[in-house]
Amino acid sequence: MLIQMIPEIGHFALVVAMLMAAVQAVMPLAGAALRRPLWMAFARPMAAGQFLFVVIAYLCLTASYLFDDFTVANVANNSNSMLPWYYKLSAVWGNHEGSVLLWSLMLAGWSYMAARFSRDLPRDMVARVLGVMGLVGVGFLAFVLVTSNPFDRLLPNAPSDGADLNPLLQDIGLILHPPMLYMGYVGFSVVFAFAIAALLGGRLDAAWTRWARPWTNLAWAFLTVGIALGSWWAYYELGWGGWWFWDPVENASLLPWLTGTALMHSLAVTEKRGSFKSWTVLLAIFTFSLSLLGTFLVRSGVLTSVHAFANDPSRGFFILVLLGITVGLSLLIFALRAPRVSHQVGFNWLSRDALLLINNILLVIMTVTVLMGTVYPLLLDALDLGKISVGPPYFNALFVPLTVIMSIFMGLGPVSRWKRMDGRELVKRLWLSGVAAVVIAAVMPFIIGGEWNLWVALGLVTALWIVLPLVRDLFDKTRNAPTRLAGLKKLSLAHWGMVLGHLGLAVTIVGVAVVSNFAIERNVRMSPGDSVSVAGYTFTMRDLTSRRGPNYIGEGAEFEVRRGDSQRSFFMNPEKRTYIARGMPMSQVALRPGLFRDLYLAMGEDLGDGSWAMRVQYKPFVRWLWLGALLMAAGGALAVADRRYRRLATAKDPEKAVEVRTAGEAPA
Repeated sequence: MLIQMIPEIGHFALVVAMLMAAVQAVMPLAGAALRRPLWMAFARPMAAGQFLFVVIAYLCLTASYLFDDFTVANVANNSNSMLPWYYKLSAVWGNHEGSVLLWSLMLAGWSYMAARFSRDLPRDMVARVLGVMGLVGVGFLAFVLVTSNPFDRLLPNAPSDGADLNPLLQDIGLILHPPMLYMGYVGFSVVFAFAIAALLGGRLDAAWTRWARPWTNLAWAFLTVGIALGSWWAYYELGWGGWWFWDPVENASLLPWLTGTALMHSLAVTEKRGSFKSWTVLLAIFTFSLSLLGTFLVRSGVLTSVHAFANDPSRGFFILVLLGITVGLSLLIFALRAPRVSHQVGFNWLSRDALLLINNILLVIMTVTVLMGTVYPLLLDALDLGKISVGPPYFNALFVPLTVIMSIFMGLGPVSRWKRMDGRELVKRLWLSGVAAVVIAAVMPFIIGGEWNLWVALGLVTALWIVLPLVRDLFDKTRNAPTRLAGLKKLSLAHWGMVLGHLGLAVTIVGVAVVSNFAIERNVRMSPGDSVSVAGYTFTMRDLTSRRGPNYIGEGAEFEVRRGDSQRSFFMNPEKRTYIARGMPMSQVALRPGLFRDLYLAMGEDLGDGSWAMRVQYKPFVRWLWLGALLMAAGGALAVADRRYRRLATAKDPEKAVEVRTAGEAPA
């Protein structure tokens, strides 16, 4: 009886959570405007209550999946009694309704964390921040209850079993990818709330940027990991061997990442120098707005993609209205308040301030480039002006040169000074790095691929230009220390976060350049006993096998792989699966991973005479793509751990805490 009531308990919990979000939105904002401390005091308990009841709702939906309650439409459409329990957990968010509930859970969780770790901030600021997050929470919980209720029933005609989870989503990557991605998306709501609260309170000073920076870095780190996991999943699960397809849904996650990167650097300049105030607020607004736009693209049904879940125009219209209200009201508040912001901070065009501004502009141009390539075909289709396809040639032709230009200024940044710097001093610090980058990049393509390649050399010189000035900067910062190690220990965690972040981008650039130009692919027809040679490796099909999994039937192949004339060998076992409930075929790729190369085997179609179509690939340096992303995310997380943020959390006067500086601290 209790199991049958679980969906009703979950639905009731969502209603209560929405009511609490409404109170969290109205009372604190009204209290801050009217200077009513009692009304402002509603903010924290309502944030905690909203989080608690959304957790209850989410646990109820999870229980419905684990208990195979096929009277719940969401469970019947996305699960099956044969589905392993761990995939039932990911099936909770592997559909439209569950994914929006996960979004709401993340939003409530970030709101609770903002309430929990802001006890020493001014009361009116906290009230405004949590009030703005409450407004966003109302919007998404209303979206869940009105258009996307995960607890809708199929009574009295419930099926005896479910339709099963989409086989594409039955993978460890999809257990980890959506939560990480959503943590990034929704995490930017906190800095958005801080920006709006600062505008409402007329407090566009260094204080709000100090409060907002750790939340921004943490959200950016989660989003970076989420994007990397999505790329990794597409690489080994879809059977194509690609790591980025410029798919519109992939682009939807890249957009807030680009503006979020610009936002991190802009917050650093505003905190350190007091400049870029209006620019920083706009970036905070647009970053969260692009997160909402990504949600609209994925959940509205306007896109056809393996990543997209929804196909209901009413849902898309609801999110579009929510996006319009968020952007419209935010820009209206900015227009009314921003003219009052003034600062007298100047800088020379040869300074760290100017270099960060240029890179921010380039990041925004890259964002607009991706946005136009993603949305323009949709607009033409919506207006019945024809259908066009914008693919990799467009994005690569614009995105790659912009990345190279941005990297040039990134290399200049670490060794430049704030406000102004002499050009001769900059050349003196960087000439050796430049020469070394060119020489090494000219030689390395021969070592990596056995031939010279212009694009690989360009990628390597770009990456080295990012890394070598960092080394020079570390050398300069530790020159006067008793020992180099002692000097390195004095550098702040924020500085090491910056180093890791820039190093991660360089590693990713190397991976992109090498695998894009030196990868080898062979599509061949093979039967037992046949061999094919790729990049010095000999792949011999030894046998064909059959197996039965918990919810699928599989046909596999056993390959023996040797390198050159070596007597040592290893085995790889690709598989072609047919999932019973859906009758859907899927390739299970066999991978032999390595730091400097991957070997990749994927089964195609059964050709009917005992032979199979096989895709054999050699992928040099492909792991560097995701290694670089992990280094970038680690840099963002490390910056959050900087002791000046811990000092802020315990400071009696957070306004004064802003003025404290740490030896060796870096701006980004």
